[in-house]
Amino acid sequence: MDSNRSWDTITAALNRISGPGRRGADWTTYLCPVHESDGRHHHPSLGVVYNRQRGRTVVRCFAGCPDEQVLERLGLRIRDLFDEPRAAAGARRTHSPAVALADQALQRAGLSLEVHKRDLGPRLANPKDVATYLYRWPDGRSAGCVVRVHTEHRNGRAKSFRQYRRTESGWTPGGFAHLPFHLPEVLDAVRSGRDIHICEGEADALTATHAGLTATCNAGGAQGWHPDHATWFTGAYRVWIIADRDAPGYRHAARVAESLVDLVRELRIVQARDGKDLTEHCDAGHHISDLDPVPVLDAHYSLRSHDR
Repeated sequence: MDSNRSWDTITAALNRISGPGRRGADWTTYLCPVHESDGRHHHPSLGVVYNRQRGRTVVRCFAGCPDEQVLERLGLRIRDLFDEPRAAAGARRTHSPAVALADQALQRAGLSLEVHKRDLGPRLANPKDVATYLYRWPDGRSAGCVVRVHTEHRNGRAKSFRQYRRTESGWTPGGFAHLPFHLPEVLDAVRSGRDIHICEGEADALTATHAGLTATCNAGGAQGWHPDHATWFTGAYRVWIIADRDAPGYRHAARVAESLVDLVRELRIVQARDGKDLTEHCDAGHHISDLDPVPVLDAHYSLRSHDR
């Protein structure tokens, strides 16, 4: 089977429907068959890139048209984005090497492999919205938002999050597209070759942003990273992954690194010198340049990115 089958299928359909593509450093751009098919002059806004690591072709309308609509106009289906049938590819992955590597790192750092939730006791007050984080499309339009919620308990404060997506009729409860936080700034950093810092949550991303860095995260915390997030970083010069100092944080960092290692030039994985996360690190009086390498993970992924 041709190892680039999905790329050939997608680009052949686009060449037929939208005309020849325009090659860039990473993405090849076409007229979007959904919103740029009226025969008028448009600046092509549909990007296509091949992810060799995952054996799939990524289709992304930078104006926000859903992938499903793009494929429907091309006469294709989701399975055509993959070189192999997804069930067959998934059947081979009985375990995650990235997570296994993260567990080695936890043991080396002397951290627990288990997640222990603290008993906060009875609730003392109703939940309170304390922050709203806006997620945007590359052109700045709102795509979704995450609302941070605090609830006071006898033995401490619980935090939770709600997601909303932007529709033509307004804000609707529920998830939204897999977009990195501060996406327009991330894409500008990719184009200009600036470093990008990936945190585990929006609060830490804002801490880094306030320090003058380009910083981002994914919605949904440690379990929310999706391979589609990684495609937005294609061609980046250097990406720093800032891991929380616990089992979910190390495993999240490993998943992020595994999805990026073939897409960016250099990867580093670091952690707080004191405290659990970047904000606590800075609150302890440290500079961001004082972040320490995560054992095992930083050496593994920095070497892989340099060896390409």
